[in-house]
Amino acid sequence: MSMRIPSRQLARPAAVLNGLRTAFLPIRTLTSSAPRNADKKNDKKTTKKADNHDDAATSEQNWNPILAQYNAKQEASKPKPTSKTAAIAPRPFVPPGSLPPTSIFDVVPERTAAEKAVLERRAKLDRLYQTDAPGLPSTTEPAEEQPTTAAAAAAAAAAEQDADEPAKLLDRRIAAFALDPNPAARRRWERKRVIRTIARRGRLSKTELLARTERRADFKSPFLNTSVKKLTKLANQIAGKPVAQALVQMRFSKKKVAREVLRALEMARDAAVVKHGMGLGKAEGRTGGAVEVEDRHGRKRVVRDRTEMYVEQAWVGRGAYAKSMMARARGRADVLRHPTTSISFVLKEEATRIRLSEEYKKKRDNRKLWVQLPDRPITAQRQYALW
Repeated sequence: MSMRIPSRQLARPAAVLNGLRTAFLPIRTLTSSAPRNADKKNDKKTTKKADNHDDAATSEQNWNPILAQYNAKQEASKPKPTSKTAAIAPRPFVPPGSLPPTSIFDVVPERTAAEKAVLERRAKLDRLYQTDAPGLPSTTEPAEEQPTTAAAAAAAAAAEQDADEPAKLLDRRIAAFALDPNPAARRRWERKRVIRTIARRGRLSKTELLARTERRADFKSPFLNTSVKKLTKLANQIAGKPVAQALVQMRFSKKKVAREVLRALEMARDAAVVKHGMGLGKAEGRTGGAVEVEDRHGRKRVVRDRTEMYVEQAWVGRGAYAKSMMARARGRADVLRHPTTSISFVLKEEATRIRLSEEYKKKRDNRKLWVQLPDRPITAQRQYALW
């Protein structure tokens, strides 16, 4: 190679080595690609015909008379549509949902005019499809005959009640999985309670009597991004105050977490009204007269609504710590621990505070007077001195 072309010229272009000095090379004119595409199409058609011929030959070899007879019977058994309407299956009627007979929720309200119109339109379409296609199965239920006599009406009502019994029993069995998961333990607990009631001759303890006569609502907030030390200040601030005053205190507080406490207190108030019926004295006209109450610290205030809610207790609970990384020098990092805390409330009505005030006064009135030398009989008397 080096004899014909020097080694230093191997890197030079071939056009320069051959003596070509022109900047452009002659370009050869190419023919159209249409004939080539046509040849490809013809080749594809020829290949497809050959494949079809091979498939036909293979099918003739694998032809099964029993299978062909079965396919012919299946084709003959299929119903042939007589018209376009008969070929379209009627739209299935979906009955509106209803609550089970033993449901604790309210009865579904009566349907509106728009809903009734939609149901009537569906029934008309079903009847139209049914008349055009008499061979199709019926999708509408037959109308029940009205009883003509009182005996027939009573029999129909009894039959309807008997028909509802299996549904009620089934609904009770389904709910038992969640409401009564351990029947044996429930029966033992009920037996103990009955024995205790008989032993007490029907008398209630003070705790049971208060639970039946006074209302109480408990609430626990989700975990808030604050510490126990910071949230305790707010819990002590609202404890013992009426709910309205506590909301005002949290609304105008400068603490950042006070907004979350305000939202939690509003949720607790709403839950107490909805679940326990607390704070409805003005709406129901049972507020009662004005009463002056006194707490255990000697502070007095006037209560004008016995059903008004107040924060009886407020405490905080420590939650889990959230962790994050903080980059430091020399490729190191510190782990930061962010505390979470929840706040809990116990809401009661002013009727409870009135009862406590009366108990404090009664206890104070029944207290014995303190004297320096109590009046008691002298013991161990002797006729002679002991010295």
